[in-house]
Amino acid sequence: MEHQSDNTLKIHESCKIGPPCETELSSEPLTFFDVLWFKLHPSERLYFYSFPSHANSFFFDTLIPKLKRSLSLTLDHFLPLAGKVIWPSNSQKPFLLYTPGDGVSLVIAETDADFNYLSGNGAREASELRPLVPSLDTTDSFASVIALQVTLFQNVGFCIGLSSHHAVLDGKSSTMFMKAWAHICRAGTQEPPSLLPEELHPFLDRTVIKDPNGLDIMYLNGWRFMSEAVGSHERSLKLLPSTTSPQCVNQMSLATFELNPNDLEKIKRRVISLWEKVHHEEEPVNLSTFVLASAFVFACTAKAITGNEESRNNNSTDISFGFSVDCRSRLNPQVNPNYVGNCVFPCMINIVAEDIVKEEGMVIMAKKLKSEIRRFLEKRSVLNEAEALIGKWKSMASNRTRGIALGGFYRFGVYKTDFGWGKPVKVEIATVDTNGLVTMAETREGNGGIEFGLLLYKHELDLFASSFRDAISGL
Repeated sequence: MEHQSDNTLKIHESCKIGPPCETELSSEPLTFFDVLWFKLHPSERLYFYSFPSHANSFFFDTLIPKLKRSLSLTLDHFLPLAGKVIWPSNSQKPFLLYTPGDGVSLVIAETDADFNYLSGNGAREASELRPLVPSLDTTDSFASVIALQVTLFQNVGFCIGLSSHHAVLDGKSSTMFMKAWAHICRAGTQEPPSLLPEELHPFLDRTVIKDPNGLDIMYLNGWRFMSEAVGSHERSLKLLPSTTSPQCVNQMSLATFELNPNDLEKIKRRVISLWEKVHHEEEPVNLSTFVLASAFVFACTAKAITGNEESRNNNSTDISFGFSVDCRSRLNPQVNPNYVGNCVFPCMINIVAEDIVKEEGMVIMAKKLKSEIRRFLEKRSVLNEAEALIGKWKSMASNRTRGIALGGFYRFGVYKTDFGWGKPVKVEIATVDTNGLVTMAETREGNGGIEFGLLLYKHELDLFASSFRDAISGL
Protein backbone atom coordinates (compact mmCIF):
# COMPACT_ATOMS: atom_id res chain seq x y z
CA MET A 1 0.00 0.00 0.00
CA GLU A 2 1.47 3.35 -1.05
CA HIS A 3 2.10 5.82 1.75
CA GLN A 4 0.01 8.99 1.71
CA SER A 5 2.06 11.97 2.89
CA ASP A 6 0.44 14.33 5.42
CA ASN A 7 2.99 16.59 7.01
CA THR A 8 0.88 19.39 8.43
CA LEU A 9 2.92 21.11 11.17
CA LYS A 10 1.43 23.30 13.87
CA ILE A 11 3.78 25.47 15.95
CA HIS A 12 2.62 25.78 19.56
CA GLU A 13 5.54 27.72 20.99
CA SER A 14 8.91 29.21 20.07
CA CYS A 15 11.09 30.10 23.02
CA LYS A 16 14.67 30.53 24.16
CA ILE A 17 16.17 28.39 26.91
CA GLY A 18 19.29 29.55 28.71
CA PRO A 19 21.29 28.33 31.71
CA PRO A 20 19.49 28.68 35.07
CA CYS A 21 21.92 31.13 36.67
CA GLU A 22 23.48 34.42 35.64
CA THR A 23 26.79 33.64 34.00
CA GLU A 24 29.56 36.00 33.00
CA LEU A 25 30.43 36.74 29.40
CA SER A 26 32.81 34.13 28.02
CA SER A 27 34.47 33.37 24.70
CA GLU A 28 36.22 30.44 23.07
CA PRO A 29 38.32 30.37 19.89
CA LEU A 30 37.50 28.27 16.86
CA THR A 31 40.30 25.81 16.12
CA PHE A 32 41.49 24.69 12.70
CA PHE A 33 39.36 21.55 13.21
CA ASP A 34 36.33 23.84 13.63
CA VAL A 35 37.15 26.15 10.72
CA LEU A 36 37.56 23.12 8.47
CA TRP A 37 33.75 22.68 8.57
CA PHE A 38 32.96 26.40 8.90
CA LYS A 39 30.45 26.98 6.08
CA LEU A 40 28.97 23.53 5.69
CA HIS A 41 25.32 22.66 6.18
CA PRO A 42 24.37 22.05 9.85
CA SER A 43 24.43 18.55 11.27
CA GLU A 44 20.85 17.44 11.84
CA ARG A 45 19.64 14.49 13.87
CA LEU A 46 16.16 13.27 14.81
CA TYR A 47 15.34 11.18 17.90
CA PHE A 48 11.96 9.42 17.74
CA TYR A 49 10.28 8.23 20.98
CA SER A 50 7.08 6.31 21.60
CA PHE A 51 4.59 7.89 23.96
CA PRO A 52 4.45 6.50 27.49
CA SER A 53 0.84 7.67 27.55
CA HIS A 54 -1.92 7.97 24.98
CA ALA A 55 -3.00 11.34 26.37
CA ASN A 56 -1.71 14.39 24.54
CA SER A 57 -2.03 16.31 27.81
CA PHE A 58 0.98 14.35 29.08
CA PHE A 59 3.08 15.92 26.30
CA PHE A 60 2.18 19.51 27.23
CA ASP A 61 1.71 19.20 30.99
CA THR A 62 4.57 16.86 31.94
CA LEU A 63 7.00 16.11 29.15
CA ILE A 64 7.64 19.63 27.83
CA PRO A 65 8.18 21.26 31.28
CA LYS A 66 10.66 18.49 32.19
CA LEU A 67 12.53 18.89 28.90
CA LYS A 68 12.75 22.68 29.32
CA ARG A 69 13.96 22.49 32.91
CA SER A 70 16.56 19.82 32.20
CA LEU A 71 17.75 21.62 29.04
CA SER A 72 18.45 24.74 31.11
CA LEU A 73 20.41 22.70 33.65
CA THR A 74 22.34 20.96 30.88
CA LEU A 75 23.36 24.26 29.30
CA ASP A 76 24.97 25.15 32.61
CA HIS A 77 27.50 22.41 31.77
CA PHE A 78 27.67 23.15 28.01
CA LEU A 79 27.63 26.95 28.20
CA PRO A 80 29.19 27.71 24.76
CA LEU A 81 26.25 25.95 23.11
CA ALA A 82 23.95 28.68 24.40
CA GLY A 83 26.09 31.35 22.71
CA LYS A 84 26.82 32.40 19.14
CA VAL A 85 29.55 32.35 16.54
CA ILE A 86 30.58 35.91 15.69
CA TRP A 87 33.26 37.55 13.53
CA PRO A 88 33.68 41.23 14.43
CA SER A 89 35.71 43.54 12.22
CA ASN A 90 38.48 43.84 14.81
CA SER A 91 39.06 40.07 14.96
CA GLN A 92 41.21 38.10 12.55
CA LYS A 93 39.12 35.00 13.10
CA PRO A 94 35.53 34.13 14.12
CA PHE A 95 35.01 32.85 17.65
CA LEU A 96 32.39 31.58 20.09
CA LEU A 97 30.82 34.14 22.42
CA TYR A 98 28.38 33.61 25.26
CA THR A 99 26.69 36.77 26.56
CA PRO A 100 24.43 36.73 29.64
CA GLY A 101 20.86 36.30 28.40
CA ASP A 102 21.83 34.08 25.47
CA GLY A 103 20.01 30.81 25.01
CA VAL A 104 19.02 28.01 22.67
CA SER A 105 16.04 28.22 20.34
CA LEU A 106 13.39 25.62 21.25
CA VAL A 107 10.28 25.07 19.10
CA ILE A 108 7.30 23.05 20.36
CA ALA A 109 5.25 21.69 17.48
CA GLU A 110 2.62 19.14 16.51
CA THR A 111 2.25 17.14 13.32
CA ASP A 112 -0.34 14.94 11.61
CA ALA A 113 2.41 12.90 9.92
CA ASP A 114 2.63 9.14 10.26
CA PHE A 115 4.99 8.39 13.19
CA ASN A 116 5.58 4.74 12.29
CA TYR A 117 6.34 5.60 8.67
CA LEU A 118 8.82 8.40 9.44
CA SER A 119 10.55 6.43 12.21
CA GLY A 120 10.70 3.21 10.23
CA ASN A 121 13.47 1.56 8.25
CA GLY A 122 11.69 1.49 4.91
CA ALA A 123 12.24 3.91 2.05
CA ARG A 124 10.88 7.37 2.75
CA GLU A 125 10.95 10.61 0.79
CA ALA A 126 13.73 12.55 2.45
CA SER A 127 11.85 15.85 2.20
CA GLU A 128 9.13 14.49 4.53
CA LEU A 129 11.56 14.73 7.48
CA ARG A 130 12.24 18.43 6.94
CA PRO A 131 9.31 19.74 9.07
CA LEU A 132 10.81 17.93 12.10
CA VAL A 133 14.21 19.60 11.75
CA PRO A 134 14.72 22.91 13.58
CA SER A 135 16.16 25.83 11.65
CA LEU A 136 19.57 27.04 12.79
CA ASP A 137 19.66 30.83 12.91
CA THR A 138 22.52 32.15 10.78
CA THR A 139 22.94 35.72 9.53
CA ASP A 140 25.79 37.84 8.20
CA SER A 141 26.69 38.90 11.74
CA PHE A 142 26.09 35.80 13.91
CA ALA A 143 25.28 32.10 13.85
CA SER A 144 23.55 30.09 16.55
CA VAL A 145 25.34 26.99 17.80
CA ILE A 146 22.35 24.65 18.17
CA ALA A 147 18.59 24.71 17.67
CA LEU A 148 16.02 22.24 19.01
CA GLN A 149 12.48 21.21 18.12
CA VAL A 150 10.16 18.85 19.98
CA THR A 151 7.30 17.61 17.82
CA LEU A 152 4.21 15.75 19.04
CA PHE A 153 2.70 12.93 16.98
CA GLN A 154 -0.81 12.80 18.44
CA ASN A 155 -1.29 9.94 20.91
CA VAL A 156 1.66 8.03 19.43
CA GLY A 157 5.00 9.62 20.23
CA PHE A 158 7.27 12.59 19.84
CA CYS A 159 10.47 13.56 18.09
CA ILE A 160 13.38 15.69 19.29
CA GLY A 161 15.19 17.38 16.42
CA LEU A 162 18.69 18.84 16.82
CA SER A 163 20.49 21.13 14.39
CA SER A 164 24.09 21.94 15.28
CA HIS A 165 26.63 24.24 13.66
CA HIS A 166 29.25 22.14 11.92
CA ALA A 167 32.04 24.51 13.01
CA VAL A 168 31.28 24.05 16.72
CA LEU A 169 30.37 20.40 17.29
CA ASP A 170 31.35 17.09 15.76
CA GLY A 171 29.17 13.99 16.00
CA LYS A 172 30.70 12.75 19.25
CA SER A 173 30.20 16.16 20.90
CA SER A 174 26.58 16.63 19.85
CA THR A 175 25.75 13.07 20.92
CA MET A 176 27.35 13.65 24.33
CA PHE A 177 25.26 16.82 24.78
CA MET A 178 22.05 14.97 23.98
CA LYS A 179 22.91 12.12 26.35
CA ALA A 180 23.78 14.60 29.11
CA TRP A 181 20.43 16.35 28.60
CA ALA A 182 18.66 13.00 28.68
CA HIS A 183 20.51 11.98 31.86
CA ILE A 184 19.54 15.16 33.72
CA CYS A 185 15.93 14.91 32.54
CA ARG A 186 15.70 11.24 33.52
CA ALA A 187 17.27 11.84 36.95
CA GLY A 188 14.80 14.62 37.78
CA THR A 189 14.96 15.35 41.51
CA GLN A 190 16.59 12.00 42.37
CA GLU A 191 20.10 13.47 42.30
CA PRO A 192 21.68 16.95 42.26
CA PRO A 193 21.17 18.62 38.85
CA SER A 194 24.86 19.50 38.76
CA LEU A 195 25.83 15.82 38.76
CA LEU A 196 26.82 14.18 35.49
CA PRO A 197 28.58 10.84 35.13
CA GLU A 198 32.23 11.10 34.16
CA GLU A 199 31.66 10.00 30.56
CA LEU A 200 29.19 12.89 30.03
CA HIS A 201 31.15 15.66 31.73
CA PRO A 202 32.26 18.00 28.93
CA PHE A 203 35.79 19.31 28.43
CA LEU A 204 35.35 22.79 26.91
CA ASP A 205 38.86 24.28 26.67
CA ARG A 206 39.52 24.74 22.95
CA THR A 207 43.02 26.14 23.57
CA VAL A 208 44.32 22.56 23.93
CA ILE A 209 44.22 22.28 20.12
CA LYS A 210 47.56 23.61 18.85
CA ASP A 211 48.01 25.03 15.36
CA PRO A 212 51.65 25.98 14.73
CA ASN A 213 51.18 25.96 10.95
CA GLY A 214 48.34 28.51 10.82
CA LEU A 215 45.89 26.07 9.31
CA ASP A 216 42.91 28.01 10.66
CA ILE A 217 43.79 31.06 8.54
CA MET A 218 44.47 28.89 5.49
CA TYR A 219 41.04 27.28 5.78
CA LEU A 220 39.37 30.64 6.44
CA ASN A 221 40.91 32.05 3.27
CA GLY A 222 39.44 29.13 1.37
CA TRP A 223 35.99 29.76 2.81
CA ARG A 224 36.31 33.50 2.06
CA PHE A 225 36.92 32.71 -1.58
CA MET A 226 33.88 30.43 -1.72
CA SER A 227 31.70 33.06 0.02
CA GLU A 228 32.66 35.69 -2.53
CA ALA A 229 31.88 33.23 -5.33
CA VAL A 230 28.24 33.05 -4.18
CA GLY A 231 27.95 36.82 -3.60
CA SER A 232 28.40 36.88 0.18
CA HIS A 233 30.89 39.14 1.95
CA GLU A 234 33.99 37.47 3.32
CA ARG A 235 33.03 37.77 7.01
CA SER A 236 29.46 36.67 6.58
CA LEU A 237 28.40 33.88 8.91
CA LYS A 238 25.69 32.67 6.58
CA LEU A 239 26.27 29.09 5.54
CA LEU A 240 26.95 28.28 1.92
CA PRO A 241 23.81 27.36 -0.02
CA SER A 242 23.24 23.73 -0.84
CA THR A 243 24.61 22.62 -4.18
CA THR A 244 21.65 20.25 -4.47
CA SER A 245 18.67 21.85 -6.19
CA PRO A 246 15.22 21.70 -4.54
CA GLN A 247 14.05 19.55 -7.46
CA CYS A 248 16.81 17.01 -6.74
CA VAL A 249 16.09 17.05 -3.00
CA ASN A 250 12.51 16.07 -3.80
CA GLN A 251 13.82 13.06 -5.74
CA MET A 252 15.86 11.74 -2.81
CA SER A 253 14.86 8.93 -0.52
CA LEU A 254 16.35 7.45 2.62
CA ALA A 255 16.13 4.02 4.18
CA THR A 256 17.85 2.03 6.92
CA PHE A 257 19.66 -1.27 6.48
CA GLU A 258 20.95 -3.50 9.26
CA LEU A 259 23.91 -5.84 9.55
CA ASN A 260 23.42 -8.20 12.49
CA PRO A 261 26.39 -9.88 14.26
CA ASN A 262 25.93 -13.00 12.13
CA ASP A 263 26.10 -10.88 8.94
CA LEU A 264 29.27 -9.19 10.18
CA GLU A 265 30.90 -12.52 10.92
CA LYS A 266 30.01 -13.80 7.44
CA ILE A 267 31.43 -10.63 5.85
CA LYS A 268 34.66 -11.14 7.80
CA ARG A 269 34.97 -14.76 6.69
CA ARG A 270 34.28 -13.84 3.04
CA VAL A 271 36.81 -11.00 3.02
CA ILE A 272 39.51 -13.16 4.61
CA SER A 273 38.83 -16.08 2.27
CA LEU A 274 39.31 -13.87 -0.82
CA TRP A 275 42.09 -11.64 0.51
CA GLU A 276 45.09 -13.65 -0.74
CA LYS A 277 43.48 -14.30 -4.12
CA VAL A 278 42.64 -10.61 -4.72
CA HIS A 279 45.62 -8.88 -3.14
CA HIS A 280 48.28 -11.60 -3.54
CA GLU A 281 49.34 -11.24 0.06
CA GLU A 282 48.64 -12.99 3.32
CA GLU A 283 45.34 -12.28 5.02
CA PRO A 284 45.46 -9.39 7.51
CA VAL A 285 45.96 -10.09 11.19
CA ASN A 286 42.86 -8.13 12.10
CA LEU A 287 40.11 -6.25 10.35
CA SER A 288 38.00 -3.89 12.40
CA THR A 289 34.23 -4.00 12.43
CA PHE A 290 34.27 -0.47 10.99
CA VAL A 291 36.38 -1.55 8.01
CA LEU A 292 34.34 -4.69 7.30
CA ALA A 293 30.91 -3.07 7.59
CA SER A 294 31.91 0.07 5.67
CA ALA A 295 33.54 -1.95 2.88
CA PHE A 296 30.38 -4.00 2.45
CA VAL A 297 28.07 -0.98 2.33
CA PHE A 298 30.40 1.09 0.12
CA ALA A 299 30.64 -1.78 -2.37
CA CYS A 300 26.83 -2.01 -2.51
CA THR A 301 26.66 1.77 -2.97
CA ALA A 302 29.09 1.63 -5.89
CA LYS A 303 26.90 -1.02 -7.53
CA ALA A 304 23.85 1.21 -7.11
CA ILE A 305 25.62 4.19 -8.67
CA THR A 306 27.13 2.18 -11.51
CA GLY A 307 23.77 0.56 -12.20
CA ASN A 308 22.21 3.98 -12.65
CA GLU A 309 21.73 4.58 -16.39
CA GLU A 310 22.14 8.36 -16.04
CA SER A 311 25.51 7.89 -14.30
CA ARG A 312 26.70 5.51 -17.03
CA ASN A 313 25.71 7.97 -19.75
CA ASN A 314 27.63 10.75 -17.99
CA ASN A 315 30.63 8.50 -17.30
CA SER A 316 30.27 9.42 -13.63
CA THR A 317 32.09 6.37 -12.33
CA ASP A 318 34.78 8.09 -10.26
CA ILE A 319 33.66 7.98 -6.63
CA SER A 320 35.23 9.48 -3.54
CA PHE A 321 34.23 7.74 -0.30
CA GLY A 322 34.75 10.01 2.69
CA PHE A 323 34.83 9.19 6.39
CA SER A 324 36.14 10.90 9.51
CA VAL A 325 38.83 9.88 11.96
CA ASP A 326 38.57 10.96 15.60
CA CYS A 327 41.83 12.73 16.44
CA ARG A 328 41.37 13.18 20.20
CA SER A 329 43.84 10.39 20.96
CA ARG A 330 46.03 11.14 17.93
CA LEU A 331 47.28 14.61 18.78
CA ASN A 332 50.40 15.40 20.75
CA PRO A 333 49.55 15.91 23.53
CA GLN A 334 46.35 13.85 23.44
CA VAL A 335 43.04 15.66 23.91
CA ASN A 336 40.56 14.79 26.65
CA PRO A 337 38.13 12.17 25.24
CA ASN A 338 35.22 14.36 26.41
CA TYR A 339 36.46 17.36 24.42
CA VAL A 340 33.46 19.30 23.05
CA GLY A 341 34.22 20.75 19.65
CA ASN A 342 35.42 19.42 16.34
CA CYS A 343 38.30 16.99 16.62
CA VAL A 344 37.76 14.83 13.56
CA PHE A 345 39.63 14.81 10.29
CA PRO A 346 38.22 13.72 6.91
CA CYS A 347 39.81 10.86 5.01
CA MET A 348 38.99 10.11 1.38
CA ILE A 349 39.34 7.04 -0.80
CA ASN A 350 39.05 7.52 -4.55
CA ILE A 351 37.92 4.58 -6.63
CA VAL A 352 36.58 3.72 -10.05
CA ALA A 353 33.18 2.19 -9.36
CA GLU A 354 33.67 -0.67 -11.81
CA ASP A 355 36.61 -1.88 -9.71
CA ILE A 356 34.44 -2.81 -6.73
CA VAL A 357 31.16 -3.95 -8.28
CA LYS A 358 32.28 -7.55 -8.75
CA GLU A 359 32.26 -10.33 -6.15
CA GLU A 360 35.63 -9.25 -4.74
CA GLY A 361 34.56 -5.59 -4.56
CA MET A 362 34.21 -5.48 -0.79
CA VAL A 363 37.65 -7.12 -0.43
CA ILE A 364 39.18 -4.35 -2.56
CA MET A 365 37.30 -1.74 -0.56
CA ALA A 366 38.33 -3.30 2.77
CA LYS A 367 42.00 -3.05 1.85
CA LYS A 368 41.63 0.56 0.70
CA LEU A 369 39.94 1.47 3.99
CA LYS A 370 42.43 -0.45 6.12
CA SER A 371 45.40 1.06 4.24
CA GLU A 372 44.09 4.62 4.51
CA ILE A 373 43.44 4.29 8.24
CA ARG A 374 46.83 2.66 8.83
CA ARG A 375 48.59 5.36 6.79
CA PHE A 376 46.86 8.03 8.81
CA LEU A 377 47.72 6.40 12.14
CA GLU A 378 51.33 5.62 11.25
CA LYS A 379 51.99 9.09 9.98
CA ARG A 380 50.84 10.46 13.33
CA SER A 381 50.75 13.94 11.86
CA VAL A 382 47.28 15.39 11.59
CA LEU A 383 48.86 18.77 10.81
CA ASN A 384 50.60 17.47 7.69
CA GLU A 385 47.42 15.79 6.52
CA ALA A 386 45.42 18.94 7.15
CA GLU A 387 47.77 21.04 5.08
CA ALA A 388 47.27 18.82 2.04
CA LEU A 389 43.49 18.64 2.36
CA ILE A 390 42.50 21.68 0.28
CA GLY A 391 44.45 20.35 -2.70
CA LYS A 392 42.59 17.04 -2.47
CA TRP A 393 39.22 18.81 -2.40
CA LYS A 394 40.10 20.97 -5.42
CA SER A 395 41.19 17.90 -7.36
CA MET A 396 37.96 16.10 -6.51
CA ALA A 397 35.85 19.09 -7.60
CA SER A 398 37.72 19.58 -10.89
CA ASN A 399 37.34 15.89 -11.77
CA ARG A 400 33.58 15.96 -11.12
CA THR A 401 33.94 13.02 -8.76
CA ARG A 402 30.78 11.66 -7.16
CA GLY A 403 31.12 12.02 -3.40
CA ILE A 404 29.74 9.56 -0.83
CA ALA A 405 30.14 10.66 2.80
CA LEU A 406 29.92 8.45 5.87
CA GLY A 407 28.61 10.10 9.03
CA GLY A 408 28.06 8.87 12.57
CA PHE A 409 29.72 5.93 14.31
CA TYR A 410 28.47 2.72 15.86
CA ARG A 411 30.15 3.47 19.20
CA PHE A 412 28.39 6.81 19.81
CA GLY A 413 25.59 5.00 21.62
CA VAL A 414 22.78 7.16 20.24
CA TYR A 415 20.16 4.64 21.38
CA LYS A 416 21.19 5.21 24.99
CA THR A 417 19.61 8.68 24.84
CA ASP A 418 16.79 7.97 27.28
CA PHE A 419 15.01 11.03 28.72
CA GLY A 420 13.04 8.90 31.16
CA TRP A 421 10.43 7.46 28.82
CA GLY A 422 12.48 4.72 27.18
CA LYS A 423 15.20 4.64 24.57
CA PRO A 424 14.52 6.03 21.10
CA VAL A 425 12.47 4.03 18.63
CA LYS A 426 14.76 5.40 15.92
CA VAL A 427 17.61 7.89 15.58
CA GLU A 428 17.99 9.40 12.14
CA ILE A 429 20.60 11.75 10.69
CA ALA A 430 18.37 14.03 8.68
CA THR A 431 20.76 16.17 6.64
CA VAL A 432 18.71 15.63 3.52
CA ASP A 433 20.34 18.25 1.28
CA THR A 434 23.40 16.05 0.68
CA ASN A 435 22.93 13.38 -1.95
CA GLY A 436 25.19 10.44 -1.23
CA LEU A 437 25.09 10.31 2.56
CA VAL A 438 25.68 7.10 4.46
CA THR A 439 25.15 7.14 8.23
CA MET A 440 26.28 4.57 10.77
CA ALA A 441 24.97 3.73 14.25
CA GLU A 442 24.61 0.76 16.54
CA THR A 443 21.34 -1.10 16.21
CA ARG A 444 18.61 -0.30 18.72
CA GLU A 445 18.75 -3.81 20.17
CA GLY A 446 22.36 -3.28 21.26
CA ASN A 447 23.27 -6.78 20.13
CA GLY A 448 26.49 -5.85 18.37
CA GLY A 449 24.83 -5.13 15.04
CA ILE A 450 25.19 -1.97 12.96
CA GLU A 451 22.55 0.02 11.11
CA PHE A 452 23.24 2.18 8.06
CA GLY A 453 21.08 5.02 6.78
CA LEU A 454 21.32 5.68 3.04
CA LEU A 455 20.34 8.94 1.35
CA LEU A 456 20.32 8.59 -2.43
CA TYR A 457 18.18 9.35 -5.43
CA LYS A 458 15.16 7.04 -5.32
CA HIS A 459 16.24 4.90 -8.28
CA GLU A 460 19.71 4.54 -6.75
CA LEU A 461 18.26 3.58 -3.38
CA ASP A 462 16.16 0.89 -5.06
CA LEU A 463 19.30 -0.48 -6.71
CA PHE A 464 21.17 -0.35 -3.40
CA ALA A 465 18.41 -2.28 -1.60
CA SER A 466 18.54 -4.99 -4.26
CA SER A 467 22.34 -5.13 -4.16
CA PHE A 468 22.33 -5.24 -0.34
CA ARG A 469 19.84 -8.12 -0.23
CA ASP A 470 21.71 -10.09 -2.89
CA ALA A 471 25.05 -9.56 -1.17
CA ILE A 472 23.70 -10.67 2.22
CA SER A 473 22.10 -13.80 0.79
CA GLY A 474 25.34 -14.60 -1.05
CA LEU A 475 27.58 -14.51 2.01
